[in-house]
Amino acid sequence: QFNSFPLTRQYLVDALLVEVVSRDYERSRRFPSAFVAAWTRDGILSNEVWRRARKEDDFAAYEPHLAKMVGYARQAADYYGFEAHPYDALLEGYEPGLRTEDVERVFAVLREEQVALVRAIAAKEEPRTDFLRREYPIEKQGEFGLNVARAFGYDLRRGRLDVAPHPFMTSFGRDDVRITTRYDEHDPGQAFFSIWHETGHALYEQNVSPDLARTPLARGCSNVFHESQSRLWENVVGRSRPFWERHYPDLQKEFSKPLKDVSADEFYRAVNRVRPSLIRVEADEVTYNLHVMLRFDLERALMEGSLKAADLPEAWGEKMREYLGIAPPDDRDGVMQDIHWSDGAFGYFPTYALGNVMAAQIFESAKAAHPEIESEIGQGRFDTLLGWLTENIYRHGRKFWPQDLALRVNGAPLDARPYVTYLKRKYSEVYGL
Repeated sequence: QFNSFPLTRQYLVDALLVEVVSRDYERSRRFPSAFVAAWTRDGILSNEVWRRARKEDDFAAYEPHLAKMVGYARQAADYYGFEAHPYDALLEGYEPGLRTEDVERVFAVLREEQVALVRAIAAKEEPRTDFLRREYPIEKQGEFGLNVARAFGYDLRRGRLDVAPHPFMTSFGRDDVRITTRYDEHDPGQAFFSIWHETGHALYEQNVSPDLARTPLARGCSNVFHESQSRLWENVVGRSRPFWERHYPDLQKEFSKPLKDVSADEFYRAVNRVRPSLIRVEADEVTYNLHVMLRFDLERALMEGSLKAADLPEAWGEKMREYLGIAPPDDRDGVMQDIHWSDGAFGYFPTYALGNVMAAQIFESAKAAHPEIESEIGQGRFDTLLGWLTENIYRHGRKFWPQDLALRVNGAPLDARPYVTYLKRKYSEVYGL
């Protein structure tokens, strides 16, 4: 009887919709209602305690709540079920089909290559950055950042820019996709790059096919694919030399006073400075993944039971010294800096680093199809890149499993090598390695 149905385009979309909804439903029904209620209640309490404890640098007050969140995550893994590792069950919620061994395989390459790159750069002279701390009027920051976002393809008829303490994108459907940023008069890059980061997320949501509107398919394929787009537009495009060769004259015209003695080359090098830092969200391209790998190592140990919540501060310091050569002076800017663990979001962090990896693969695929893309970026044109991304990724929404979409787009599964090549090529030029 199945074979008697005409395999129309709409029929295939409907079949995929049923598959995705069934998968979501089967995962969500694994938890007893009492477990959901308890985890939700204690997660809210844990989050509030974390806010106070971080402000007061009081890990002892937070630790019992964190231990309880670890317990809930381990119990959730048991409810979900897993074959090889309890962490697999948690990864599944953020990146369907991803397994711990997949993350370990990619991170093994990144760890060796990026630690070595950080050490090589540390021996070189830092670029000049004093001008980034001068005064940049906030209103002009927003105008410049948003003008670039519009050039990327962000449709303000179906979106808007607002202010938030921590930048994010939210979508109420492909025709209402909003972004936020935050401003600092003495740090314009904070606004620029957060706007372009969130624009990457927004472009994905705005360009899902109209055929999928108002269905569970009408959003990004997965966390890794979504993060790949925010990092592609923020870093691969927005921190590239061709981009700033084209846009720096406009920036210098808008901020003539603070940039009067700054060349385009100096500005490009400044926004690509590499310096190991304590805070993940402030990290540069070269050190960012090391922050994520640190958290992955600790989360995996917590789920295995080989690490206790009470021992996290010491373990955190050891990993920071191993990966970045620095250690936090307190727990506020160490183990308590991120909100995720306070409400039980374990398994989420790896998708940040894997998004960087995927961004490099996708950009290489786009350039293979359209070698002119980099020169067009230098001309302030992004329509070829956006068109290729829309055709190959955005329009499909959640129709495909992440691994299947990766094969369709890149012809290969997740691979760290293109990202390592991208970092080495770029930062060897920036630092003269």
